[in-house]
Amino acid sequence: MGLTEDDRPVLLDPTIRTSAEESELLYAAGPVVRVELPGGVPAWAVTHDAPAREVMRDSRFVKDINRWGAWKRGEIPADWPLIGLVDLGPSLVSTDGTEHRRLRRPVAREFTPQRVEALRGRVEEITRELLDRTERAADDAGGVVDLKDTFAFPLPITVVGELFGMPTEWHRPLRELYDSFFDDKAAPETVLATLQGLYGYIARLVRLKRDEPGADLTSALLSELGDEPSEEAVEELIATIQVMITAGHETSVHLIVNAVRSLLGDPAQLELVHTGRYSWDDVVEESLRLDSPTLNFLFRFATEDIDIAGTLVREGEGVVISYGGMGRDRGQHGADADRFDISRRPRHTSFGHGPHSCPGSALARLETTIALRELFARFPGLRLADPDGPPERSPSVIINGQRTLPVRLG
Repeated sequence: MGLTEDDRPVLLDPTIRTSAEESELLYAAGPVVRVELPGGVPAWAVTHDAPAREVMRDSRFVKDINRWGAWKRGEIPADWPLIGLVDLGPSLVSTDGTEHRRLRRPVAREFTPQRVEALRGRVEEITRELLDRTERAADDAGGVVDLKDTFAFPLPITVVGELFGMPTEWHRPLRELYDSFFDDKAAPETVLATLQGLYGYIARLVRLKRDEPGADLTSALLSELGDEPSEEAVEELIATIQVMITAGHETSVHLIVNAVRSLLGDPAQLELVHTGRYSWDDVVEESLRLDSPTLNFLFRFATEDIDIAGTLVREGEGVVISYGGMGRDRGQHGADADRFDISRRPRHTSFGHGPHSCPGSALARLETTIALRELFARFPGLRLADPDGPPERSPSVIINGQRTLPVRLG
């Protein structure tokens, strides 16, 4: 039975509970749950796998912010901390139907499985270079090193940076901007400055590749626009590349960190890989299920009154897809769905479903599989610096991450 109008919403706030606790709470509350986002913004969260898949396939739920009743009524300020995830302009994640297919088509033509597979050797090379750097950092710091800072962050941003032809010196300032972008508590002036800063970098990248095209993905996508693209077409490309760079590195950062922490917290699971009974691919898939790097995904808006699993969502209301809750769906993953088990080989939905499924899923899987394989081969004695200490959650209801990952390399 669905929730009623009188039910109190679940407050989504990264300072209240861990990501795991929040995901379990949302799943247990039912398939469709009233939630309150930072800033007091109300929404629905779909937390069970089957109804979430239905929503992601249903063309009556759209990404257009102008179908959001609260936005049209002026209830959402322009400096709302999460506005950059909703008001994107025409892009892969903010359009539907014919418009979405038009914007996705050149990405599908250029961002091919062959292009991703061609990156394998370079990903391995970058991984080994970063492990060398991590070892030096540990030596300098007396044995303890933040694996997120020295390894999990620089690997994906370097790979995606090279893929898009981004100058290396942009990586660090972009990291700072993305940390701010996913900070639910960011001050209003910080929100606007962050959005402007991110746009500025991608716009500069597009201008750079228009003047000096190369073998990178930005140049390939620009070539799809023809010799004299319209200003509107260039703006659409900037929005698309911004989405791809954001998703292309942020997902892998947290997937690596979450997988490492799960393995170090359960040596028996790690031993299953070392003995060859299960593979690093199995680790990645189980991490995606139980510890999805995307905790909640904003937004789909109802274009009419729609029943979801017995709950009526009114026209103009926003719906959040709770990947955290879906990963704990007992009906989909079994009675022990809250346990990390690489023998499970799950059918999960962590990269989305339907028309908006993530085009970068193959790259995230490639990066994470190589990262875990090389990390544990290089440092078989790797262990958490403080195994009893709770992880410090990243300040986001969107990203399932932690601020740091202090380890001893062993």
